[in-house]
Amino acid sequence: MRLQKSISCEDEYEAQKLASLIYVRDEKETFITGILEIIENELVILLKDKSAHSILLKDKSEAESFADFIQSVIEKRNSLVGTEVTGNAVEITKE
Repeated sequence: MRLQKSISCEDEYEAQKLASLIYVRDEKETFITGILEIIENELVILLKDKSAHSILLKDKSEAESFADFIQSVIEKRNSLVGTEVTGNAVEITKE
């Protein structure tokens, strides 16, 4: 079963950054391995290469919503199958 979620970022740059950091289309690979911290609207994520990256979302509820949605991917119960950026929003699909 596919699940989709739209996440609103602070601006288009942050949306592009989020989409590129969590999923690479060509290799169909998920890079995110953890959420290190949520500070207001800032989300700090951990990637496979052990690097940490900050992404600014629209507000704290968007950051918490993304963390909830992506948790099953981090725990390998689901996998990401796509991301699509439209303006400052990222549509994330998992199955």
